[in-house]
Amino acid sequence: MISLVLAMLRTRRGQAITLVLLAMLAVGATVAVPAYLAAVDLAVARGEVAAAGPDERAITVTSEADVRGTAYSIDFDSVAGALLDQPGFAHVYGVQFPVVGLEPGGDGGSHVVFRQDACAHLEMVTGRCLLGAGEILLGEQTAERLRLAAGARVVVAYARIESSLSGMAKFVAAGPPNEVVVAGVYRPVAPQEQYWGGHGYFAADALGRRAEPVFTNAATIERLQPDHATVSLDATADPAVFDAIGPLRDRLTQLQQRAKSVGGDYQVSTQMPGLIDRVEQSRDLARRSVPAGAVPLLLLAYLAVYLAVDYGAEGRRPELAVVALRGTRWWLRLLLAIGESVAAILAGAVAGLIAGRLAVAALIGWRMPGVAFAAFDVLDGLGLAALTALGAIAVAVTAQRRHLAGPVVDLLRRVRIRTRLGWRSAVVVAVLAAGALVQLFTSHGRLEGVGLLAPALCIAALAVACARLLAPAARALGRWALRRGRLGLALAALQAGRRPAAQRMLLLLITATAVLGYAVSATDVAAQDRDLAARIGTGAPRVLAVGPVTRQQLLHAVRQADPSGRWAMAAARLPAGAPGEPAKLAVDTARLPAVVPWLPQYGAVDPARLPALLHPPARDPVVMDGRMVRFDVDVTSTGKEPVRVKAVLVSTTGRGSAVSDLGTVNDGPYTLEHTDDVCTDGCRLAALRLSSDRIGGAAIDATITLRGLSAPSADLTDADHWRATGGTLTATGAGLRFAVRGVLTDGAWFQPADAPYPLPAVSTVPLPAQVAGVDGRPTDVRPAGRAVALPRVGSFGALVDLEYADRVSADGGAATSPEVWLNTAAPPDALARLAKQGLIVTGDRDIASVRTRLDGEGPALALWFHLLTGALAVLLAAGGITMIAAVDRASRAADASVLRAQGLTRASLRRAALWTYPALVLASGVLGLLAALAVWRLTGWSLPIFGAATNLPALPLPNWPVTLALPLTWLASMLLLTFVAARSTERVS
Repeated sequence: MISLVLAMLRTRRGQAITLVLLAMLAVGATVAVPAYLAAVDLAVARGEVAAAGPDERAITVTSEADVRGTAYSIDFDSVAGALLDQPGFAHVYGVQFPVVGLEPGGDGGSHVVFRQDACAHLEMVTGRCLLGAGEILLGEQTAERLRLAAGARVVVAYARIESSLSGMAKFVAAGPPNEVVVAGVYRPVAPQEQYWGGHGYFAADALGRRAEPVFTNAATIERLQPDHATVSLDATADPAVFDAIGPLRDRLTQLQQRAKSVGGDYQVSTQMPGLIDRVEQSRDLARRSVPAGAVPLLLLAYLAVYLAVDYGAEGRRPELAVVALRGTRWWLRLLLAIGESVAAILAGAVAGLIAGRLAVAALIGWRMPGVAFAAFDVLDGLGLAALTALGAIAVAVTAQRRHLAGPVVDLLRRVRIRTRLGWRSAVVVAVLAAGALVQLFTSHGRLEGVGLLAPALCIAALAVACARLLAPAARALGRWALRRGRLGLALAALQAGRRPAAQRMLLLLITATAVLGYAVSATDVAAQDRDLAARIGTGAPRVLAVGPVTRQQLLHAVRQADPSGRWAMAAARLPAGAPGEPAKLAVDTARLPAVVPWLPQYGAVDPARLPALLHPPARDPVVMDGRMVRFDVDVTSTGKEPVRVKAVLVSTTGRGSAVSDLGTVNDGPYTLEHTDDVCTDGCRLAALRLSSDRIGGAAIDATITLRGLSAPSADLTDADHWRATGGTLTATGAGLRFAVRGVLTDGAWFQPADAPYPLPAVSTVPLPAQVAGVDGRPTDVRPAGRAVALPRVGSFGALVDLEYADRVSADGGAATSPEVWLNTAAPPDALARLAKQGLIVTGDRDIASVRTRLDGEGPALALWFHLLTGALAVLLAAGGITMIAAVDRASRAADASVLRAQGLTRASLRRAALWTYPALVLASGVLGLLAALAVWRLTGWSLPIFGAATNLPALPLPNWPVTLALPLTWLASMLLLTFVAARSTERVS
């Protein structure tokens, strides 16, 4: 039996090779899915880890411990080390406690920090790093403020925080005084780097002043003898740890449980679960998308196998008839019938197991360099390859069923049994496609269950419908050609309408072309989406995230670094407001036209008009001269509750902001004075705040008249030049009268009207009358224009002017997410110029880097597999053409002989041959392209484009292929298939 099967394979080796290749493609496509997904899992994890924040890769154990007499707490070190005894983690130990003696006034405290290997992460501005006992390092701004330089000696003491009788916290010395030496003045190399963890050593206060801890060494801690300090142990995970997400999550859970069981004051904190969630979500999206591309190829491969076996059996009908006439037993007939196909399929399965992994290895090496993949570890896909091969064998048996079960007389006939795709099969496929579409829409685009088959079934339904219409359309074309004397075209059309081979070839070609077109459409649209997301989501060609800074400092620094306004622009977020409120961005709008490339997707708003819309002329601010600020007020109060007055002052030269406590007032005239270094070069009055000292507020009934202040330009005779919140404002001959009545829970505010109010805003959606301003307080806004989308905030956001937004605020505080946007004209030393103005760059990204990150997410990597399946589909179609033409050649040659004997010219036969298969290829190419676009329109929206946790705004994303990718790949596939069809067409003599 085996020798007989081998002889059959040798005799019909062309058909056997075709079947081997078809089985190889089917098995290779199936095996490639898990192999490619495994590589995507690794690539996604590494991409997310590379973009993660410091606290997302670290686990921190903290405790309050007595560290007197030792460089570290033995107890804490042993317990925390046992808790964090995790492979793949690097540990950093730290101690933090307060001291007094550095800050003037006696009760001001400073935070001392010991951290292992800190010197490697600090840049010495002056002096040197720590060497011996009794040495400290001061931050650059702290040293300037305290007027201390390297080599200076100060006396400090360990301190505790205690509450005074007034309820105010203060630092009190709790340890012996020690003289320490300022060894050097530092600047952090990268405040946001992984080494610092999530401790916020350099975080900003409410006024934008960056914290600068005092660094010291273990020997100095022994001298200071703190009996109560915050000790910490940070464990930072190596990126390779995240390759196995499941075990890592289990280890984190076990760590939390161990920390609870240990007892004591041990706090375990980490943001790692959020990073793990992002990795898993991105992987999940890829796991849905990749099978959606593999399913159509697998169905197409089974269809090709069916056709190959069916047409192969058609050529062997005389053999099967002879075997049946000799009375051979049914099981022997079955083995003889399917043995040749089974052998070819098994050989193709072995080849496909290797070829599939090699193809994946090539794709991974191209799109995911650095991701290890064992191409020849075929045992990973052995089970799936066996299942696919069994499926192909089942298809092969089904294809030969009618040849085995049919009567001998039918097997002896030369004319092929005419079996066409009926309307019943078309209806069945259409119903299945409709059900899959319903599942897809009701699940809101989740590619799972039957919905996963929606693209494949829709393509199949359209292909079956077109193939079913071939026969009547071809017969109609043949009759039309005959009436006009075009014999070649008529003969080709009538043969196509009569032969089932043409119908099945059309089905195969339409499906293959549609699979490729769908894959290219998905890749094209996704590439457009990612490019637009990178451009809008970034906002400018290059964006620098800067360290904590006030809004005025940000504006002043950028304007000083780029006086011409040609290449840099300050930008900051506005805090989130009420639910449903759009995202809001504040920018220095005078520079926006020069810095931000304006995309067509933004709509009809002219960027050159934005400065006039968002920054119209306004009154000059009220500027206080000199460090001493003065307010002359008359107070009339009918209640017993005094009113506390505070002034919010903002430096005009980038020194920062200050809230000056001017004291409490009751009845009588007052001259309120305060000295603040912020006003050394002049400061702007942002607001006067009137409040009660009682917690929760108290009922106040007072009238305060502002008679004068140390600002020569202030106009106290016109109430329109001022704004009031929480009270009423009128102008009198004596000055401005501010009446406050009621319970002041948040205080009353009295501000210069030095900015347009309501604040003008350009938005993509209608805005409420009030939104959260830069200080978090409700701010009135008015529409100044409407756009389709806006930089950074996308299609659901608003844009305001940063300077005016700061002026209408009442705190003069820190900018939210401060940034500096640069265009392509930025000089090479742009960062140095900004650093000279006091800005510390903590992040640097551009459109290309954002696009690279989006390209490395799971959904983007999955689409490359779709392209691979599309290319394999075309190869399947080429093999199908070869196989069908080979089996059909004998009958077509016989037909040609009869027609020649009846007088048909050789030229007419040649034209008929030319019109048959190549014409079918071109017709199926057009129909397949239309089917691909139709299915893309129906189901393409469900393919994920971005990772689930990607921080992108709502975007006006394209949803239609527009580049040359689709027509070029279609043309290339048509050239290949037409060439194969032309070579497969018999020559008529």
